[in-house]
Amino acid sequence: MASDPAGESRSLTRRQRELASLYATAKSLTALGELDEVLRSIVRHAHDLIGTDFTYLSLVGADGRLSARASEGTISASFLAASIPADVGLGGKVLASASPHWVRDYAAAAGIDHDPDFDRVVATEGLVALLGVPLVIRGEAVGALFAADRSERSFQAEEIALLSAFADHAAVALDNARLYDASRTALRELRIAYRKIEEHVAVMERAQASHEALTGVVLAGGTPGDVVQLLADQLGGSVTLLDRTGAAVAHRDSASDPCRAPADADLARAVENARRSGRCTTSVDPAGVAHSVASIQAGDSYLGALAWSREAGADHGVRDDMDVRTLERATHILGLLILKERAVAEASERLSGELLTELMVGGPGISPAQRARARARNIDVDRLDLVLVADSPTSSPTDLARYLHDIARDYCALAGEHLGRATMILHSDDDDRTVEEVHRRLRRMTGAPVIVVGERAVNHDWARAFSLAGRCGAVVRAIGHTDLGATTARYALYAMVFDTERVRDLDRFIAGSIGPLLDYDRQRGTDLVGTLNAFYANRANVAATARALHLHVNTLLKRLDRAGEVLGFDWRQENDLELRLGLRLHHLAAIAPAPDR
Repeated sequence: MASDPAGESRSLTRRQRELASLYATAKSLTALGELDEVLRSIVRHAHDLIGTDFTYLSLVGADGRLSARASEGTISASFLAASIPADVGLGGKVLASASPHWVRDYAAAAGIDHDPDFDRVVATEGLVALLGVPLVIRGEAVGALFAADRSERSFQAEEIALLSAFADHAAVALDNARLYDASRTALRELRIAYRKIEEHVAVMERAQASHEALTGVVLAGGTPGDVVQLLADQLGGSVTLLDRTGAAVAHRDSASDPCRAPADADLARAVENARRSGRCTTSVDPAGVAHSVASIQAGDSYLGALAWSREAGADHGVRDDMDVRTLERATHILGLLILKERAVAEASERLSGELLTELMVGGPGISPAQRARARARNIDVDRLDLVLVADSPTSSPTDLARYLHDIARDYCALAGEHLGRATMILHSDDDDRTVEEVHRRLRRMTGAPVIVVGERAVNHDWARAFSLAGRCGAVVRAIGHTDLGATTARYALYAMVFDTERVRDLDRFIAGSIGPLLDYDRQRGTDLVGTLNAFYANRANVAATARALHLHVNTLLKRLDRAGEVLGFDWRQENDLELRLGLRLHHLAAIAPAPDR
């Protein structure tokens, strides 16, 4: 057979073009560019070499459908938007067999499962002849490369081999791009994790430094206020230490990052939430201030709370969580400091109370040992000339004595609980002013009504002064006062009631004014004295008195008449001042009896 040099030349030229295009395609893979860019390049080169009307590449997505990712020569925008199930159409056969397949006329082909939606797109694009080759990665067909003509034709083995070569390149590109994307994602996640680790380490170092600083403050003999200042400097914003009543004991602002003072109501709500939950809580008040509050506990005992306030803003994440843990650790340190201070205070109160009791019981003399013990507390016992007795319906004598002990430090005085009453012995140059000042301070500390009565101690007779002040306090309450500070001199009118040295005077006055009534009631079991007290308490109104005593008016009138008969005069018509005073003093004497009555 004669050779065809021209045909061989054309074939050689075509082969060279194919190899050059394949080489260019393979070279583009080494650039590790974006996957879609590489796939478009492969489709473009394949389209130029195969010479069909259009070429496209489809991949199986996560939804199990086959969708076009790159095309060349298509005219319909809907074609690239189309997707079909991966098990239908010519693509379904290619993927299932992992081998090339082609049809002369796609619409008339009976050997494939048609998808109605895709068939409509095929008609719009004018697709007739179609060749598909698989994209295989590690033995799995993940997509297909297609060459299509808009007229019927057959595909030759050389065309199938060439398109398959491009499909192999596309599979390599797809695999490399996926590995490259996975590497970049892993590197990005690694960098994020490294930044988080760096941030966490920095926060841990900051927390460790805070903990060491807090420990140093305690070891150096620092106070709770020092701890609060250190926290404010470390955390920023402001830190407030509150006692068990909710009162602020110490408040410190950060010098570099201060926070405006929180409203008392907002802070109180935050403290209550933390105490109720038993753990550290964070809330934001209407003013945009964030409060993290942790309770200070010692076993089951609530000692107070620690509040960290700062401007609410961006979430600090790990840092904020670690700062809250620092706040919680600080409550443990503050709990120890508070217990230590309480132990010292209780020891001081005990010593003060013991010395006060010794002076009360052993006076009016002062032993050298007592004088020395007082001097060790910076107290000149010889100058203690005023005795105060405090009483409140809302505070126990023990609590009142503790408050008085705090006040006593400013007066170089002694305070304690004596015979069940909160008592203080101090020096005073102006008794009225001193009693009123102590009352104001005690009232502020308790937040409730309180009665403080003072009596000057003459010749160190503190026991007598204590007795007079205590009994005068009972009289003060009996006549209706609930909140005041005064000396016994203000109630000299009632001195016969609370002054033990005037007991006989009181007895003589009561016997001379209402003695017959008392004798009559004692002998007959009646209560004429109580009837007259009720009569005067109701302003001599017969009807009101009868209602108060649950008596008929006639019965009451008979009792009043009987009282006149016993007294021997018409007390309702004559001057009854002495009778009223007798009844009043008899009532008060029953409330505050003298020790020897």
